[in-house]
Amino acid sequence: MAHIEKLHVLKFRNLTDQYLIPNNNINLILGQNGQGKTNLIESIYFLGHGRSFKTKNLKDIIPFDEQQIKISAIVDAQKISIKKTRDKSEILIEEVKISSNSSLSQILPIQVISPDRGFVVGGSPKLKRSYLDWGVFHSNNKTLKTYKTYKKTLKNINTLLASGNINELDEWFTQFASLSVEITKDRINYIKQLVVVLKEQTSNKFNGLIKLSDDFVFQIQTGWPKEVNPLSETQILEYLLKNKKTFSKTKHLSYGPHRANIEFLLNKKNETYLSRGEQKKMSIVFWMLQVMILVRNKIKPIVLIDDISSELDFNKIKTIIDYLIEINIQIFISDIGNKHLPVDIKKSSVFKIKNGVLESL
Repeated sequence: MAHIEKLHVLKFRNLTDQYLIPNNNINLILGQNGQGKTNLIESIYFLGHGRSFKTKNLKDIIPFDEQQIKISAIVDAQKISIKKTRDKSEILIEEVKISSNSSLSQILPIQVISPDRGFVVGGSPKLKRSYLDWGVFHSNNKTLKTYKTYKKTLKNINTLLASGNINELDEWFTQFASLSVEITKDRINYIKQLVVVLKEQTSNKFNGLIKLSDDFVFQIQTGWPKEVNPLSETQILEYLLKNKKTFSKTKHLSYGPHRANIEFLLNKKNETYLSRGEQKKMSIVFWMLQVMILVRNKIKPIVLIDDISSELDFNKIKTIIDYLIEINIQIFISDIGNKHLPVDIKKSSVFKIKNGVLESL
């Protein structure tokens, strides 16, 4: 279970020395555009992931005329903090330095719905892999080591291809084939878990999002051509060796788990032909399935929903919030505050933000 008991944003975008003692259920952050409500959501995400969901450039989030960002929190009685400058980063858990963002993610698992991140259905393959691998990691954190080794192996292969030194590729291809099968197996197993939960919950938790008669299908495209069995090391290695010269011409490896995708269909209609509203609804269903899997594995993430009324209508908001409250998830919601939201005031704390300054209402 993850609950933020205290949050201190010392430096982050326009937020300076802001303290928050959150509600264990709903935390509603209200403010006009440009006042800092999304920055607060982003800072919590940053603390859990070690990166932003809005930008890759650290300079975008370091306040003007400042040299660093710093965020800290008490999470389930543990103190965690992250400090980043333009040159280095420091992560502390109970004042002990750690080297990996994954330790933060285990203490503070976070999922976000934000217009800045986009919706998974109809989204880019990179975004889909991000959602998929977040779920795989939290279902089996042993996969982290495999992913890290895979990335290093891929980098070495691409370096050799770029330099034209293809004679040294065979050993790397062998390792790549093994890691590829391992990652693909974990992804396929995770997708199967999501499908099982979807079938169980269609008539229950997703009422208002999906009809009983709807056929919502998602399937992984493994990143390999159809003629290659993605679960066979032998076939993958044979394919790599056979096409070595082709890869040397392109100077990079264009097949493998790093090119995987998820294909979504609703009533046999491909996601690209769905309306924006349908894409949103199916994205929410997929996202809720991921949360359900975590809860079954006795992991309760913190949920961030940014600019909620601009992207979701009243019924969708109610479906999400009702479910999250039922399973005792801590929620942080930002909104401009000009529409009625279906939140239980008795289970909520409301904060106003103006010019980067938080105030409890």
